[in-house]
Amino acid sequence: MTILVTGATGRVGRHVIQQLVKRGAGVRVLSRDPAKAEFPAGVEVVKGDLLDISSLRAAFSGVSTLFLLNAVTGDEFTQAIITLNIAREAGVDRVVYLSVIHADRFVNVPHFAVKFGAERMLEQMGFGATILRPSYFIDNDLTITDVIVNHGVYPMPIGSKGVAMVDARDIGEVAAIELIRHEQAQGKLPVETINLVGPDTLTGSDVAKIWSEVLGRPVAYGGDDPTGFEQNLATFMPKWMAYEMRLMAERFVSDGMIPGDGDVARLTRILGRPLHSYRDFATRIAAAATKSS
Repeated sequence: MTILVTGATGRVGRHVIQQLVKRGAGVRVLSRDPAKAEFPAGVEVVKGDLLDISSLRAAFSGVSTLFLLNAVTGDEFTQAIITLNIAREAGVDRVVYLSVIHADRFVNVPHFAVKFGAERMLEQMGFGATILRPSYFIDNDLTITDVIVNHGVYPMPIGSKGVAMVDARDIGEVAAIELIRHEQAQGKLPVETINLVGPDTLTGSDVAKIWSEVLGRPVAYGGDDPTGFEQNLATFMPKWMAYEMRLMAERFVSDGMIPGDGDVARLTRILGRPLHSYRDFATRIAAAATKSS
């Protein structure tokens, strides 16, 4: 049978594909532009998107298990609910869904509330599912390495409560393991939630200290300023999205993204190896910056 992967070209989806192919799974992806999609040999690509009902129905033909990842957009909730309805219509009741940590608590943040709504649909509509709840992606900080390396400031307002940043490679591998577990199960598995976190819970000052150490020069934390964060984002993204990111940053500052007891041990057990750390990421970026300078 075949596993259908949505969001396959993004920073998480590509790792899911790689891990599924590595494990010998049959994989189909849904892509708006198959001509631009680059996947390993053997991966089937179907043209369409999550709001195109005809293409969705075609994509689900012969599929047994779904990986549902949909991006933060104004119609994210519609995409998620339509996709799950079409999956149910096609007889696909095995799902791994990429949600977000604290989706049930940070309900004033639109994409958190959306994901919590999709979680409730999975629970109430008879799906067998694993709900993956990742924390802040380490890979998000690829977009700010110039500011860190060249200006000596860590600008993300992640606060002083702590954020258990997670590597996209770990997210993708856990997702693939869970997809295959559902795919190979004799019957539908119960709904289960897994928090996806990194090995360390870091504050803004902690992250700045890591960068100072790996770069060998001072890096300062830019401070807890969600308002300034929104204003900066609004210069290059839609204002509604910048505001949404500001709301998320406010929850970083007020609550943090704290793992539950046993989360790190559970992930280490699932993966059979240690989790990738933020220091590993910073060290890699620092080495590349030194080489290019």
